[in-house]
Amino acid sequence: MTDDLSFILEEGKESMTKAINHLEAELVKIRAGKANPTMLDGIFVDYYGNTTPINQVGNISAMDARTISIQPWEKNMLQPIERAIIAANIGINPQNDGNIIRLFLPPLTEERRREMVKRSNAEGEKAKVAVRSIRREAIEQIKKLEKEGLSEDESQDAETEIQEITDKFISLVEKHLTAKEKEIMSV
Repeated sequence: MTDDLSFILEEGKESMTKAINHLEAELVKIRAGKANPTMLDGIFVDYYGNTTPINQVGNISAMDARTISIQPWEKNMLQPIERAIIAANIGINPQNDGNIIRLFLPPLTEERRREMVKRSNAEGEKAKVAVRSIRREAIEQIKKLEKEGLSEDESQDAETEIQEITDKFISLVEKHLTAKEKEIMSV
């Protein structure tokens, strides 16, 4: 196998791994009944005119299985944090006691659990599309090499290998989705 083909395959694997890592990060944000500080990742607060991640303006911790507490490092950040959480529309109303913000996660109804499963499946579908797109790009690069003089057999072998890699990553996406669905649906 030529260096160019090896490079294409390695680049494809690397990109597919990034797609899986992104999926994992998105699935962590989908709440499965337990309080998890990472649920607040992606929420940004206006901090003296700069948009700042919420975890950089205060200490976020899970007090128990249903409660997240946010202890801002500056008292005047209570209102902006509260507004940012409300604006993020994560389905939780913040409770501000003047020192700390508490997020009480309501118990999940069957309907809400099904919504979350749909949301995680949508994230999984995005990951599959990304993986397939990476495969398509790799095959296009292989075809280009074939036009530049790569033998047909090597081209076919490389395409077969990229398809095997794609299948492996698609099944990995399925495993993540199955695990997340099980986590969400368990009461």
